[in-house]
Amino acid sequence: MLRRDIPTMAELFRGAGYRTGIFGKWHLGDSYPYRPEDRGFDETVWFPSSHIGSAPDAWNNGYYNDEYRHNGGRKRYSGYCTDVFFQEAMRWIRAQAEGARPFFAYIPTNAPHGPLFVEERYRKMYSGLAPNLASFFGMIANIDENVGRLEEMLRATGLRDNTILLFMTDNGGTAGVALHNSGMRGQKISLWDGGHRVPSFWRWPRGGIGGGRDVGELTTIQDVLPTLAELCGLKLPPGTRFDGVSLARILRGDAKALADRMVVVQFSRMNVGRPQWGDAAVLWKNWRLVSLTELYDISKDPAQQRNVVQQHPEVAARMREHYEKWWAGVSPRLDSFLPVHIGADQENPTLVSPTEWADVFLDQSNQIRRGERRNGEWHVMVERRGQYAFRLRRWAKEVDVPMRAGLPPHKGEVGSYPEGVALPIARGRLRIAGVDRVQTVSETDREVVFTLALGEGPTKMQTWFYDSAGQEISGAYYVYVERKE
Repeated sequence: MLRRDIPTMAELFRGAGYRTGIFGKWHLGDSYPYRPEDRGFDETVWFPSSHIGSAPDAWNNGYYNDEYRHNGGRKRYSGYCTDVFFQEAMRWIRAQAEGARPFFAYIPTNAPHGPLFVEERYRKMYSGLAPNLASFFGMIANIDENVGRLEEMLRATGLRDNTILLFMTDNGGTAGVALHNSGMRGQKISLWDGGHRVPSFWRWPRGGIGGGRDVGELTTIQDVLPTLAELCGLKLPPGTRFDGVSLARILRGDAKALADRMVVVQFSRMNVGRPQWGDAAVLWKNWRLVSLTELYDISKDPAQQRNVVQQHPEVAARMREHYEKWWAGVSPRLDSFLPVHIGADQENPTLVSPTEWADVFLDQSNQIRRGERRNGEWHVMVERRGQYAFRLRRWAKEVDVPMRAGLPPHKGEVGSYPEGVALPIARGRLRIAGVDRVQTVSETDREVVFTLALGEGPTKMQTWFYDSAGQEISGAYYVYVERKE
């Protein structure tokens, strides 16, 4: 979840008079006050968490004819996910053009994230490859088609020349690495360049940014917002400070180089709750310091095969010093958790899912189908004093089966999900704000319901499912919390 004191790109653009829209992945908070409509977006078509088919997503969403969140509600759309996101974005962009309104459109696609679901006609384009690779590249081919449609729309509406178009990806390679990795070492979440070096294409004909050249400077995702702010001439709130730098002069050809800089890349680890000191890459010019122990000169060794830390100790020492200062600046807030808000007028009831467990990874509906035996604690903010109902469920509310029951496999239009295993749930337990309650679960119960009075303010919450012998099975995968008037 994104801290509320950090302004978003959408908030800055909307504050400067732009209309703002998101169409696709958000992954910065699934409930109020973290949703895109709470963070500066006027038009929102999105799905929660990391991918379609995540734990808090609409149950059985499978990339085709899915239900997505739309402007505070839910809506089912016809067609393949990437097609839907581009179609909705283009429909909205046309409306802004007709009203002569400046706009910021953000289209973060789900594809080609796993699970690798795509229509057969795209897989057939790569029929000579292994099935997962055919699906992966088929998903990319579909993205390519949609970018073409977007380009046609921009031309048809007269927007092309005065619209800044930015295309990039969000992490290193995944399924396609086995076939092609541009000569790099590593893949998504690894610290070598293959884990974090991505393409970034910019175009703005009227603004003097065209094609046919490469910018070889060390740049980072944090540079995107200050660059767009300068290119668009945004009037920013007093005191606005960026972690990145503007690339405007470089992109326009008015400068040949950026000021000397070092960049730190450090990822979260899905099954390691707290980021660890030294689990990072430091980037400086042609140098890459990996895990503070491996040094590579990518100008001579782009595949990062030769560790030259012994030959260049002074370079490694300088880069370690930079990392230590960086770590000292970010580490004090590592254990500062953002709370899930319950009882707010803006969203009531609220789904509290295991994606928000503190330092515990359970994000995928397939993990829930497997019945992974995990549990965690939620940090919670009670928005208003009152009576609250807590509905603890094994399955999402869309699934009308008893808590102890399993589920058959689900076959969708372009993909399938495995069966859901049965769990021998005999008791449910809720602990919140000093209250600890237990309730028996019968063979026919769909949920366990607890009703209690809460005062407003921060607290912690945890749930448990137990079997008949009193052994813990897991936490509740779904908790629906409603403040009663």
